[in-house]
Amino acid sequence: MRGNVIDLAVAVVIGAAFTAVVNSFVSNLLTPLISAFGGLPDFSSLKVTVGRSNFLYGDFINAVISFLLVAAVIYFLIVKPYTHFKDRAQAQEEATHRDCPECLSEIPIAATRCAHCTTELSAAL
Repeated sequence: MRGNVIDLAVAVVIGAAFTAVVNSFVSNLLTPLISAFGGLPDFSSLKVTVGRSNFLYGDFINAVISFLLVAAVIYFLIVKPYTHFKDRAQAQEEATHRDCPECLSEIPIAATRCAHCTTELSAAL
């Protein structure tokens, strides 16, 4: 087993548990709070009846709010910091290497000869 597979499995389990917490937060705390200020009943009780069928659009509203909260948390706590870290690491890497003008391979900035094509390089590059 590789480390990435285990990391992915842990992420899925934690994501499922986090989703359950967010769903509970939305249905038990957030929507009653919104409905208290908005004057509407609890979203989960909102429905439309057509014939004998009940369309629970209030539950759909709860699901959309849950999705938006999970997406926001994932973006701001995982994606954005990872992107910042990756860009910063790439900037540090770029500062230590340059391209050879002849073969365009990556070489250290302090190199005076390209290790790939053996072209002599000036220090001004």
